[in-house]
Amino acid sequence: MERYLIMKDGTVFTGQAIGASGTVMGEAVFTTAMCGYLLTLSDPSYYGQIITQTFPLIGNYGAIESDAESDRPYLFGYIVRELCEVGSNYRKESELDDYLKKHNIVGISGVDTRALTRKIRNMGVMNAMITDSLKDLPQKIAALKKYKVAGAVEKTSCTEAEELNPIDETHKYRVVLYDFGAKRNIERMLIKYGCSVVRVPYNTTAEQALSYKPDGIMLSNGGGDPADNVEVINQLKKLNEKRLPTFGICLGHQLLALSFGAKTTKLKYGHRGGNQPVKDLETGKTYITSQNHGYAVKADSLDPSVGKVRFINANDKTVEGIDYTCAPAFSVQFHPEACGGPKDTELLFARFVKLMEENGNAQR
Repeated sequence: MERYLIMKDGTVFTGQAIGASGTVMGEAVFTTAMCGYLLTLSDPSYYGQIITQTFPLIGNYGAIESDAESDRPYLFGYIVRELCEVGSNYRKESELDDYLKKHNIVGISGVDTRALTRKIRNMGVMNAMITDSLKDLPQKIAALKKYKVAGAVEKTSCTEAEELNPIDETHKYRVVLYDFGAKRNIERMLIKYGCSVVRVPYNTTAEQALSYKPDGIMLSNGGGDPADNVEVINQLKKLNEKRLPTFGICLGHQLLALSFGAKTTKLKYGHRGGNQPVKDLETGKTYITSQNHGYAVKADSLDPSVGKVRFINANDKTVEGIDYTCAPAFSVQFHPEACGGPKDTELLFARFVKLMEENGNAQR
């Protein structure tokens, strides 16, 4: 069955229907990841977006839901060059097309993803629609011009606080994990590095977070425009005053920067994939990182008396990490908890634990 991808500029790509039936609209982006497509599909940071996989063959090991990074996919649509109909893997639970249908994800295959990626790189991220009909095309394009991703954090965060594991001899530090659309591997890494984790919703107040008597605060990844989260930023300002060790990842990095007075900006086409080079300005080392974001902190907006840029993207020199000098806090734009991607920067979790150990101001 034919299916169509309509871009905001009026360009139409014709392909074949995969996944669920229906029409979806979202922000078209691309990821250069060559493996781990299920992790891409289940990353809540993709809320409101239509993902283009630049790797040409997707689905070759089927679907393994136990490897997912969240309870369900949050993306709005899926674009591939070729969908493998019969995956080969001893852990396979279903075919990828079945997974898309089960979770009501509308997709399209047979698209020239190279041409589509070049369009996004040249013109910037743009809204798109996947549909079975070109009827009323002018109205569809008009709707695309008005679309904006909204409510990403609210729609992907947990709704209730949950203590994931208790304090014991091997998990000595209590960490409040703010869930802005958190990947599961963040909590797994915290537990691996000796933390007792309390996962809390995005709208948890500073007072509520402090009631758990945490040794540290973890700010998770998530989707959407960071500047939209005004109340979250206000609560982080209150937490900053308590000088608790704080570690931010991806959206958490951006929100922490906003709470310290910096500003963010939307990138032309973002950084999405498992091969983004990041340079540590302190050591001179370059790491290969996993990333998924469309916004970045503006380097010139960061007050030098508050913090300093620690990591930059080796390609476009955008901010990839900040060390704060006014508080025991640091943050990174990339994913040190990467699963299905490079693990070169996992050491940042050890740095966070050391910061809590040295700070020694737990409220218990």
